[in-house]
Parts: sequence; structure tokens; C-alpha cells
Amino acid sequence: MRTHESRVWGHTRWKRLALVLLPTLAVSAVLAFFVGVGVLPAAIAVSAQSVVLSGQDVRISADRLQGTNFTQYITAERTSTGAVPESLSGVGSADLYNLCQSTVLTLPGFGRATLLIDAGGDGKPAHADNLVVHTNDLRGDAVFSNLLIGADAATLPGVSGAPAGAFGQHSDAVRIDHLRQNARGVTAGTFRLTGLHLHIASGDHSCY
Repeated sequence: MRTHESRVWGHTRWKRLALVLLPTLAVSAVLAFFVGVGVLPAAIAVSAQSVVLSGQDVRISADRLQGTNFTQYITAERTSTGAVPESLSGVGSADLYNLCQSTVLTLPGFGRATLLIDAGGDGKPAHADNLVVHTNDLRGDAVFSNLLIGADAATLPGVSGAPAGAFGQHSDAVRIDHLRQNARGVTAGTFRLTGLHLHIASGDHSCY
């Protein structure tokens, strides 16, 4: 005959399990967000076919992005649900003021939860070297210096892995105020997050 103790021990409490898994999922999400799969040596040196993306959206906002050596081209990205058109945007050196990054996850037995990362406040920006963003939506007030639009991406300085004939553009410097960006992946050679705050909240609490 089973004892009361054995019946309790064998019972799965899904809400408690979800709470235990949250820290692990948070670390996994952060690693997936920041670990490089194609790193820029100069402007953007990344192959669009080097990784299969999950297709999970990541929302990024910042009061200001200020960078140098900006390159962008359009390509088809592989995701776990199929190919999608996206823009690969590279910045050789970037400062981000009041950076926010959010990912909304659905946890079995728990529901929706949001992983939030804040950094770069109090006038001390987050800094990224050799930053690449896989994005399908970008908004803000932008200023480009020495801009070239419509070049073959494979011929742009510092680019590697771009398919010949891909539509590309390059700028010596870029400033984007009120940045709002939807991304499916981010890589960087280095990412210094000044004043990092990582936290998890129940429900959808996206950056914008």
C-alpha cells in the first residue's frame, strides 16, 4: 500500500516546476541573444546561412544609438519554421543609451512571461563592438553620414558572406534617436552592458 509521503513525492506540481525552470530559461535566452555565430572583423562579416534562428521575436529599444561603420543588406534567413526575408544590419562600434531588450516566452503550465534586460542608463551607454542585428522592423529618427544606398552587398567594405547582387547600403556613421527594433537574432564581438538589470515578469511586458 502506498504511503501518503510517496503519493506527494510522485506528484508533479507544474506551477512550481515552471518557477524552478525560469532561471534556466532566462540564462538560455540571454545566451541565445548574445552568443556570436558570425562576428564582424570590420563592418559586417556574417553569413546569413551560418545559423538557423528560432523565429522568436526580440524587441529592442533605446533612447539613442550612435555608431560607426554601418552596413546593411537584405537576405533570406532560415528559421525553425522556414525561410523569411530579413535585414542584416552591422555596426562596427555602437553606443546605446537607455537600452531595453525584451523576449516574451510561453511556459507550459504557467503561461506567458517576459525576460527583460535594461542597461546603459544614467548617461553611461551600453557599448557593442562588431554588432550584427537580424531584423525585420526598425523605427526611429536617423541621421547617416556619407551614405551609399543600392550597392551590391558583396562589394561593400568589411562585408563577408553576403550573396552577390544583394541590395546593400553603407554609412561611415549613424545616429538613431528613439530606436524601436524587432529582431530575431543579435550577435556581437563584445557587448558591455553598463548597469545591467535582468528580470522576469509574468505576462507580456515588452519594451514597446
